[in-house]
This record gives sequence, structure tokens and C-alpha cells, in this order.
Amino acid sequence: MTLLESWGDAALTALGFFWKAGWAFVLGYGISAMIQAFVPKQRLTRYMGDPGPRSVALATGFGAASSSCSFAALAAARSLVLKGAHFVAAIAFMFASTNLVIELGILILIFLGWPFLVAEIIGGLLLIAISTTLVRWTGPRNWLAAAREKVERESDAEEEDFDWRARIASARGWRLVGKRFVSDWKMVWEEILIGFTVAGFMAVFVPGTVWAAIFLTGLEGQLPSWLIALENALVGPLVAASTFIGSMGNIPLATVLNANGVLFAGIMAFIYSDLMVPPLVSINAKYYGWRVALYIAGVMYASIVATALLLDGAFSLLGVVPESGRAVEDVTRFAVDYTFWLNLAFALLAAALVALYRQGLREDAGSPPEDGDGAVGGVGAKRIAAWTAMALLAGGLVAAALTRS
Repeated sequence: MTLLESWGDAALTALGFFWKAGWAFVLGYGISAMIQAFVPKQRLTRYMGDPGPRSVALATGFGAASSSCSFAALAAARSLVLKGAHFVAAIAFMFASTNLVIELGILILIFLGWPFLVAEIIGGLLLIAISTTLVRWTGPRNWLAAAREKVERESDAEEEDFDWRARIASARGWRLVGKRFVSDWKMVWEEILIGFTVAGFMAVFVPGTVWAAIFLTGLEGQLPSWLIALENALVGPLVAASTFIGSMGNIPLATVLNANGVLFAGIMAFIYSDLMVPPLVSINAKYYGWRVALYIAGVMYASIVATALLLDGAFSLLGVVPESGRAVEDVTRFAVDYTFWLNLAFALLAAALVALYRQGLREDAGSPPEDGDGAVGGVGAKRIAAWTAMALLAGGLVAAALTRS
């Protein structure tokens, strides 16, 4: 395969990731916008304002019914913190909304098989239990208090004693949803674009020998199996972080790892690490400050490694370690299937929310514009990287057209 052909395949793979996850982005940010617009702070403070088991259980259930998009999960978790939820509950929500949702489960079932789906559900619950326990034991209260103050200070001031029933039935309330939806997109569109482009190019340009060297595949007879499993669990999150993608994009790359002989512990650690990629850590830093963002990432890393090892040990003991040989090409296929119809439906929903946002702008004419994209100091490295990603995708489409004509 020539460089031009590989470039074209990489661009199509990246766009395939966008295609597969597009509707989930709209769903996640739509839910986040509605939380911000319609849920009074006192209501969530009442139910999720403490770090207890009831609060964690409610946040887990709420997350499982929410988004499969890692970027949207962070936005929704920030909304919960803003509305009075405890950080322990926010951590539970983030993991549940990226690991226990129906859409992600369907993707795992299609491309990795039902044993991986069972492992994902069991491990997701275990991951939440371990991470929330770690935050309760180690969470620096002054850091978390300062992070909450930052969120409240940088959010739009609004009345907290509103009647949510009246607001949800009003045109103004839905215009506020549109405003929140667009503001969240402005904040993270660059991270999403960069992340999915990197994922597509890694899927094509990184050969199997590299994965073998990273995960010690083929050394089962030379090294103890427990040592390889430990190495895989420790390295999996770091590899996931290097891909710059979230939960929906992690599954096709997990299929690549599985096809190249990576152990179960490494694959599960890789899948669970969608919230640790640099763009997401950067978003958390925008929300809460760098020290809390790095603390959250550290808790996640320790929890992911422990969960992967416990899963691997339990499944090995029972003799039911999952195996799969499905191809990554299937997940990036463009076809008139359920993804097409979901993307069409949610594209219409996004258009409606943008229209509501524009209506709100007309009503608020004369007010100072919001700086919703989180840019600092004009055109920075991230903006340049986003433009580079767009150029790579555009060039790849031209390359694909030339090589396939």
C-alpha cells in the first residue's frame, strides 16, 4: 500500500469514527444542556450532595441513562457539580455515562462479542466502586472546594429557586437549552476533531509489531502470565491516552489490540481509559483547575489498573477469558443502517437547538458575546492542531478519490 493509499484509508477511518459517534455527541450535549437549564441546584444537592452510597447509586443510574460520549460526560458532570452534586457522585456519573450506556454496549457486542460486554458491565460497576472509594479516602477537600467555586464563578449567574416545570414549558427555557448546547460545543470542538483524526491515523499507520512490543505479546512462555497481565493493565491506559479519543473511538482500536494478541487485562484497561486522554484532562482543567484535573486523572488511573487486574484474575479463574477476532474496518463502514438513521435524527435535533440558540441571540441583542470556545490568547497550539487535522482529513479524502478512481 502506497503512502497516498494509506493517507486516504486513515482519513476515511477517522471520518468513520465521526460517523459512528456523531449522534451520541448530540445526545450527550443535549442532555447536558437540559441539566443546566432545567434542574435547580437544590434538587440535585438534596439527592447527590453527599458522597454516600445512595448518592453514588443515583449518579450511576443517571449516568447509565445518559451519554456514551466522553466529552459530553465531562460537560454533564460539570453541570452536576454546578447544581450541587458532590465530586464523588460526579466521578460515578462520568464512569457510568461512558462505560454503562446502551450505545457503547451495542458497539462492544457487535465488534468484540458478548463476553466483552459482560466484562464491561461488571468492570464498570467495579470501577465506580473503587474510584468513588478512593475519592472519599483521599480527596483534598480544599482543592475540591476551590474547584467548585471556580465552576460557579465561571458559569452564568441564574436564579436557583426557579420552577423547573414552568421553565420546561416555556419558550425561554428551551432557548436556554440551545444556548447551553452551543456553548458546550464551542468549548470542546477542537479536542473532538483532533482526537478522532489521531485515532483514524493511528489505526492505519501503526503496525502490529508496535503493539506487540508495547504489550509484550508473544512472550507468554518466556515471562510469567501475571507479569504480562500487570504490564498490560499498567500500559493500557497510557496507550489510550496517546490515542486522544473517547469511548466510542476506543472500541475499534480495542478490536485492533485484540486482533494483535493483547491480553484481556490490557484491552479492558484501554477501554476504561477513555476519560484519561489529554484533551479530556485539559477540559477538566478548564472546569476545575489543573491540580484537581490531575488528581482526578490519578484516581482514574489507579482505579482502572485495579479493575482490569481484578477482572482478568476472576475471568481467568473461571476459565472464561473473552476472545475476539473481529475487524476494525467494520466499525468505520458507511452504510444506510441504524447509524445513518440515528445521525439523521440527531442532526435535526442539533439544528433545532442551534435555531433556539439563534433566537436567544436575537432576544439578547446588545448583550456582550460569550467566549464559549475556551480559547486563550487568540490562535494557540490547539487551534493550529485543529486546522491541521482538517487539512489532513481533506487531503486524505482527495487521496482516497485519486487512488480509488
